[in-house]
Amino acid sequence: MQEYPIIRDVVIILLVSVPIVYILNKFKIPSIAGFLLAGVLIGPFGFRLITELEHIEILAEIGVVLLLFTIGLEISLQRLIQMKRMLIIAGGLQVGLTILITGLFFYLIGIPLNQSIFFGMLLSLSSTAIVLKLLDEKKEAEAPHGRIAVGMLIFQDIAIVPMILFVPLLGIADEVRIEMIGLQIIVALFAVTVIVILARYFIPKIIYFMDRLRIREVFTIGTFLLILGTAYLTESMGLSFALGAFIAGLMISESEYSHQVFADIIPLKDAFISVFFVSIGLLLNVQLMLDVPVEIISLIIGIVIIKCGIVVAVIRFMKFPMRTALITGLSLAQIGEFSFVLASVGLVNNVLTTEYYHAFLASSIFTMMLTPFLMHVAPVLATKVSRMQIASVATRSDTTDKKLKHHVIVVGYGLNGQNITRVLKETGIPYFIIELNPEMVNRLIGKKENVIFGDVTRRETLELAHIESARCIVFAISDPGATAMGLRLANRINPNIFTIVRTRDISNIEELKRLGANVVIPEEFETSLQIFRKVLENYHIPVNVIMQQMAILRSESYQMMVKEGSGISSLTHIDEILAAGITEKYYVEEDNPHIGQTLSELNLRARTDATIIAIVRNGNTITSPSPSEKITAHDTYVLVGDHKSVDKAIQVLNGDE
Repeated sequence: MQEYPIIRDVVIILLVSVPIVYILNKFKIPSIAGFLLAGVLIGPFGFRLITELEHIEILAEIGVVLLLFTIGLEISLQRLIQMKRMLIIAGGLQVGLTILITGLFFYLIGIPLNQSIFFGMLLSLSSTAIVLKLLDEKKEAEAPHGRIAVGMLIFQDIAIVPMILFVPLLGIADEVRIEMIGLQIIVALFAVTVIVILARYFIPKIIYFMDRLRIREVFTIGTFLLILGTAYLTESMGLSFALGAFIAGLMISESEYSHQVFADIIPLKDAFISVFFVSIGLLLNVQLMLDVPVEIISLIIGIVIIKCGIVVAVIRFMKFPMRTALITGLSLAQIGEFSFVLASVGLVNNVLTTEYYHAFLASSIFTMMLTPFLMHVAPVLATKVSRMQIASVATRSDTTDKKLKHHVIVVGYGLNGQNITRVLKETGIPYFIIELNPEMVNRLIGKKENVIFGDVTRRETLELAHIESARCIVFAISDPGATAMGLRLANRINPNIFTIVRTRDISNIEELKRLGANVVIPEEFETSLQIFRKVLENYHIPVNVIMQQMAILRSESYQMMVKEGSGISSLTHIDEILAAGITEKYYVEEDNPHIGQTLSELNLRARTDATIIAIVRNGNTITSPSPSEKITAHDTYVLVGDHKSVDKAIQVLNGDE
């Protein structure tokens, strides 16, 4: 019987990975760490369940191709323009400084220049998959540190493309020749330009053709063919598979089919990328860690400190508070998944020795495993460091009225903050804005707004906002940690202040109430109430009953949604209301098909069992209208009947029967 070792290896990978990922997930450790650990256990340096890596590496390469494709698919040109400041300035400085500082360090300790530059490139990348997953779980993707981290990660994901192009040049010789680098970059840029033009012209047309066939299998297989075909084209031109996949994703992201393509490809990407992380774990030399544990631990600590320090310096340079800078720095202190791709390219091109490669793998894998812990302790550590600062980080607009009292303090000038201040301005209620985005603060100063640039977790910031004389403070930010600390501090300075807090997660409500919040508005809860209201309106429940039910839900707070099975007794009356008769109004538009007909000709009661009991015409009410009454534009009819009959009557009146 013919043997298929690749199937056996995949079975082993899945058999070991599933329970490990499940167990680690219980401790809120990302799945990536589970795949890496599974690879370590079953690899040639573990229990030796898998010793031949050739077939696994092929699957891993497909995983990398799909990962870069989905990144290109998610990074539209419009999004890049919107994030240009975080992307170009923050991301560019972080990558550039990391390569410069770490490269210089390695060069000074005697490592050749080409290897030193390559080490800097490896350390400049962080894990997009891990950080975005943790930010999403913590509901902090829209917080200041979340937005900055996302901007830096996108820049890193884009930077991997020229880095991959650059690696073969570093492997040419011990000394890097500038003229050869320039020539190779020009050739590479020309090749990329040709591929982009071809992809931009042909890919949308091909996808449009496949969509018109209306065959799901053809669309999915054809999309997969486009990805691998573009990747193969770039590889045949001397570039890399991953670059072609990225270009294909970027081109499709601008089309109306991007969401469908993403939905079709994401399951394949998840499956293959998991094999990629397992393949990385397979390469981890456990014996090396046992032989030189001090060196590996020192390398891990050094990576975390250097990466965190550079990110903090960049964010502080952009005038963000220390708290935001430190949380972002600790979030990005790990080595990224693309560093493994880059390391593999470096190994092939003789830029990285086997010894360095295994040391890099060991330290990188552990920095990834440390990330959940670092992101957990980051807010606490950031708060302590922030309190140690002597100088205040807050500055106030010159337009601020220092005698203002009984005002509202609005923390955060996002969409919610803008809506709040717009209403306050229209009603003449004075307000202050506390905002962390320097660009936004400058724009608000230009509009003569009362704005404060600072961190709400700092006492100095709140004092500059005259919190001691404020009447109300509204927390409209997406940072749960900053909200909690700011809320505690606000109540400590002004115990009589009325506090309103916005939160994304209903699980935070009890803690915020305990900290002194007078009103907590959970977005999930309010969204569910609006859905609840629309459903009842569709069933013609009277408005006063709907408002009563919503008031009951709010008065009994969120217990029904937080604690499973804790129902609300008042909701049991809904079925009685649905069974009873209802009253509904119908307005006759000018284009109604029944205009000019009499009520007897319409014969609504016989057709629907609903009755017109009154007509409102020109401000006058006609009760018990006669059958000879004609239907006139701008009439309002009052209908009575059960839900089914009223619904049918409205269809008849609309001419939709």
